Parts: sequence; C-alpha cells; structure tokens
Amino acid sequence: LQDATPMTLGQEFSGYAKQIEYGIARVEATLPRVLELAQGGTAVGTGINAKVGFAEEFVAQVAAETGHPFVTAPNKFEALAAHDAMVEISGALNVLAVSLMKIANDIRLLGSGPRSGLGELSLPANEPGSSIMPGKVNPTQCEAMTMVAAQVIGNHMTVTVAGTHGHLELNVFKPVMIYNVLQSIKLLGDASHAFTDNCVVGIEANEDRINQLLNESLMLVTALNPHIGYDNAAKIAKKAHAEGTTLKAAALALGLLTEEQFAQWVVPAEMIRPRA
Repeated sequence: LQDATPMTLGQEFSGYAKQIEYGIARVEATLPRVLELAQGGTAVGTGINAKVGFAEEFVAQVAAETGHPFVTAPNKFEALAAHDAMVEISGALNVLAVSLMKIANDIRLLGSGPRSGLGELSLPANEPGSSIMPGKVNPTQCEAMTMVAAQVIGNHMTVTVAGTHGHLELNVFKPVMIYNVLQSIKLLGDASHAFTDNCVVGIEANEDRINQLLNESLMLVTALNPHIGYDNAAKIAKKAHAEGTTLKAAALALGLLTEEQFAQWVVPAEMIRPRA
C-alpha cells in the first residue's frame, strides 16, 4: 500500500480481465484428458472379460447421451492406476481461485473507506449497515468470493493428496476427487455470477478521490529520473515527505529544476506508457 507510479483503472481492470481469460483457457485445456474414459479396461487395464469393441461402443453411448465428446482412454493402465486428469483440472480450478482471490481483494482494498481508506472505487451497497455501525457498507461480495476461493484452494489440496494414492494398478480415491472437483466447479461458477451481478457491474470510479491521491503521490517524482537522475529525484521526494510540501515546492527549494521544467516533465497522463 505504498505510493507508486500511476496507472489507470482501465489498465488495472484489463489485468483482471486477462487473468480470467487465461483461467478459462487453462480449464478448457484440461478437458481432452478429462474426457478420456477407462471403461473397457476392466480390472487392471488389460480388458480381460470385455468383448472387443466394448470400450468404443460404451464411450459412443456416453457421448451421445451427454452431448460431450468423450473418448476411450488410449491407455487403460494409466486411466485406472492414476487420475492425473482430475488433479490437472483441479489444478486449473485452483489457479482460477487464486486469480479470483487477488481480484476480489484488490477491489475490496480499492473500495475501502469511505473516508479512512483508499476509496478509489464505490462498491454497490448490497447490505448497508452493520450490527453496530449504522450506514456502514461492507464489501460482502468481495468477502464471499474470497471465501469461495479459499474453499477451492483447500479442495485442490484434497484432490492432490487423493491423486497420490494410485497404488499399483488402481486408485480408489476417485469418490473424494470427484466430490471436491464438482464442488469447486459449482462454487466458482455460482460465485462468479453473483460477484458479477451484485458487485462488478455496479462499481463506480470515485474520480475526485482518485485525482486527490494522484496529485498527492510522491512517486510522481519518478518522471524526473531521466532528467535530473535518480539520486536528485530521491532528494526531492524525501524533502517533500519530511516537510509535508509538494514535490514541486521541494524541487524548487533544492534548485534542481525550474517551475516550467517541473510542469513539462511531471505529467501523470504521460507516465502510464513507455517513453517515446
């Protein structure tokens, strides 16, 4: 929560959007292996007592009834002795939960206040008021999302441990793996819809507060590095902080640049992209 160089809300939220995009892609990338079925391998993968063609006919029927492109596992020994595909999809869900935890926490911090926090965002007042503080607005949707993320992260640990118990030719931990993976999918899906509908679509930028914090930030001094050097820029920041003055006042007092140079070089809108 220290001062840093400026960025736009659009840049901040573009990072969130890309996290979700990658999260969806990661989950989708696991599906080809999740769709491989072991039926037809019988006891240990040899296919003993199964008729030739049973595996293919079975998976065709499952695919027809579910509408999903299930296929017969090319190696029944792997499919029975290990459930790596379940660990993989749980891992992808875990990454998504980590992303959602970060996003929800960021929005909660940016919406903190209204007077003693960051207050850059105004969050929807879904449940205004607390048990003792009238009018207080808690970031309940952010809190709900972080709790869901914590549960999914815990579920993944269970799935991971279960995946290690494929002893010899059979892993008997599939029930607990299935339970946790399905719960993670449902929790993430429901929480994402609720978070979107009850929080994200109602978020508003508090432009006055953003401008206040922007103009008070000592790290705008970073724009001076190419012109007067890091050490001199640091002197300005330290003087301004110690004396409670503006960066410009500190720079002029130190005689390191003119007022015109400060106005020309310290332009926040030009600090949000690489230099030309």
